[in-house]
Amino acid sequence: MEGDAAMYIAMNRFKIVPGEEDAFEQVWKERDSRLEEVPGFVEFRLLKGPANDDHTLFASHTIWQNYDAFEAWTKSEAFRRAHEGAGDRRKMYLGHPQFEGFEVVQEI
Repeated sequence: MEGDAAMYIAMNRFKIVPGEEDAFEQVWKERDSRLEEVPGFVEFRLLKGPANDDHTLFASHTIWQNYDAFEAWTKSEAFRRAHEGAGDRRKMYLGHPQFEGFEVVQEI
C-alpha cells in the first residue's frame, strides 16, 4: 500500500518459449540493473519454475523496504536502463510478463 511501511515484493512471471531458457537467463545475468544502488532495494532473485509443453515458467522476485521504494524504482532512469531492449527479445516470450505485487503481512 502506498505510504505504508510494510515490505513489498514485486514479481513478474514470464512464460519462455522452449529452447529459449538459456538465452533468457543470460539476458538477466548480463543486464546492468544497478539494483544494489537503488534506495529501498533489499533483494533480487530470478526463479526458474516448471517446464510445460509450450513454455518454461520463470519469475523475477524483488524485495523492497516498502511500496514507495518500489514505485520510485519504476520511475527512475536506472529502471529505464535496466529494461532497454526488452522488446527486441519478444521471440523468447509466450505473451507478456504478468506482474504481481505483494505487501508483506507476516515475516518469520
